[in-house]
Amino acid sequence: MAVRYELIKKCKQTGARVGKLHTPHGTIDTPIFMPVGTLATVKTMSPEELKDMEAQIILSNTYHLFLRPGHEIVEEAGGLHGFMNWDRAILTDSGGFQVFSLSNLREIDEQGVAFRSHLSGEKLFISPEKAMEIQNALGADIIMAFDECAPYPADPDYVRPSMERTTRWAERCLKAHERPHTQALFGIVQGGVYRELREQSAREITSLDFPGYAIGGLSVGEPHSLMYEVLDYTVPLLPENKPRYLMGVGSPDALIEGAIRGIDMFDCVLPTRIARNGTCMTSHGRLVIRNAIYARDFTPLDHNCDCYTCRNFTRAYIRHLIKCEEIFGIRLTTYHNLYFLLKLMKQVREAIMEDRLGDFRDEFFARYGVNEARGF
Repeated sequence: MAVRYELIKKCKQTGARVGKLHTPHGTIDTPIFMPVGTLATVKTMSPEELKDMEAQIILSNTYHLFLRPGHEIVEEAGGLHGFMNWDRAILTDSGGFQVFSLSNLREIDEQGVAFRSHLSGEKLFISPEKAMEIQNALGADIIMAFDECAPYPADPDYVRPSMERTTRWAERCLKAHERPHTQALFGIVQGGVYRELREQSAREITSLDFPGYAIGGLSVGEPHSLMYEVLDYTVPLLPENKPRYLMGVGSPDALIEGAIRGIDMFDCVLPTRIARNGTCMTSHGRLVIRNAIYARDFTPLDHNCDCYTCRNFTRAYIRHLIKCEEIFGIRLTTYHNLYFLLKLMKQVREAIMEDRLGDFRDEFFARYGVNEARGF
């Protein structure tokens, strides 16, 4: 198989696990946060900066790269690794979430999804087979089965046929996948917030023997407490010898709680998106650098952070840049937020190895703030 999961250690305090995910472009320490590079770039960051902050794997988006520049062009460039000059691991999502979230004009049937481009209005169609064609051309180390991500809230009468269709699409993706020895295809468990449907989806998807499994359809508006409840009964249904990926999750509290429940991989646009608005993650909660209180604050964003931003620049300077809409300000806040989450996951791995992740969670949440720890 293209990837192999190696279990290293389980935390005696929580049951969380540390592992290594071996891929064609390097070995990844898990649990891991994956910065999102939607259009073959993590916004404002260079590959060298991502390596400097110890990013081991990044995510790119199938839907957006299908529209621009087109998967054929990326393939001609040597795949995403050659196109964006990134020699570490890459994961591409299936494009399903974007098809359903960005296009108001879409028609779903057994064959796939007909929709209009959110850029041009052009009529387009993505099927499981097309999703595999695009992702095989993009050449990521890990690719995702085409699925339907049900919204929240949604009636079980809607979620059930959606989930069952996702299973049938997963079977078609397996048949259409042309590069199983160089690209690992992960299946996706759906089922909304309904235990019976999640259990059915987990049984069906794991029976197809994918090299890894994702949990989709969470972090779509439901309370964090409900997401954790779904994870509590879903994760135990996934094989222990394969990686588990919780899609679209990136708040500090959810990363820690997800790891405690046995999740190995996370991704989210949250750190880069809020950075562009001047919001920074710190060890004492979020900091909105635009606020006037920081105009004469000549201290770092986070006194406990040793990232490039915090070593070299003050809150007053970064506030000035953000208020003036200078690109360098966005680069500094983006660098800090990504570094913060990558360092957090490194601390989580260390806590697991030392059987103290429960204590680490309690200490982190106490500093971060009770309200902040229930959603950034």
